[in-house]
Amino acid sequence: MQVDGNVALVTGGGSGLGAATARHLAAQGAKVAVLDFNIEGAQTVAKEIGGVAVQADVSDEAAISAAFDEAVEKLGKAPRIVVSCAGVGMAARIVGREGKLSFDVFEKTLKVNLFGTYNVMSHAARRMAEMEPLNHGERGVVINTASVAWQDGQLGQAAYPASKGAIASMCLPAAREFAQTGIRVMAIAPGLFHTPMMEGLPEDVAAKITANIPFPSRLGEPHEFALLAEQIVENPFLNGTTIRLDGAVRLPPR
Repeated sequence: MQVDGNVALVTGGGSGLGAATARHLAAQGAKVAVLDFNIEGAQTVAKEIGGVAVQADVSDEAAISAAFDEAVEKLGKAPRIVVSCAGVGMAARIVGREGKLSFDVFEKTLKVNLFGTYNVMSHAARRMAEMEPLNHGERGVVINTASVAWQDGQLGQAAYPASKGAIASMCLPAAREFAQTGIRVMAIAPGLFHTPMMEGLPEDVAAKITANIPFPSRLGEPHEFALLAEQIVENPFLNGTTIRLDGAVRLPPR
């Protein structure tokens, strides 16, 4: 499926990987709905690329339904390309100092990262299934964001790898379910990238992390994530799997 001439919706599109993806898809000719909880960030990116900004909490089912309706109204048709980049990176030990538990962190992380991704995918697939098929019967593609942490989870981050591992694990069954309607489902598992989440780390911690990346020995650039998203859209045989995008990094235990 070509990017050019189609509608795309990108969650978390106001910053980081989502913003880079929205910009890249727009540059390739897509009309883009930039969805973010931070409406100011979404509006900034949307204005830059000639898209539309939509505000919603991805974990809120009613809000996402309304957001899709708003995107369709503003852009004239439903998105055939949906990329989920919205997420949080909260960290806490399962049992911390003095026996402090972290169920609140676990619950919040899964609510945004996993439930939010599932919610967006559900509404996307429902609308795609109602569209006329393109060549070879394809109706759309959903790209979810996992993380290398789903395989290399570090100490103190059980919640984040759990959420991202679930996103990777549901990729194949979702692709099998939607195959009958010509909808592909893929996931990208990025490694260590220049994003607001990474930029919030202390400089010495970031330097130590970067030193573990074999080649290229640097943080990934958001546009490299966006480039892979474009390639997934345009390669019809990519379906039902998770691709690591990580410079061959394997995260250490801590």
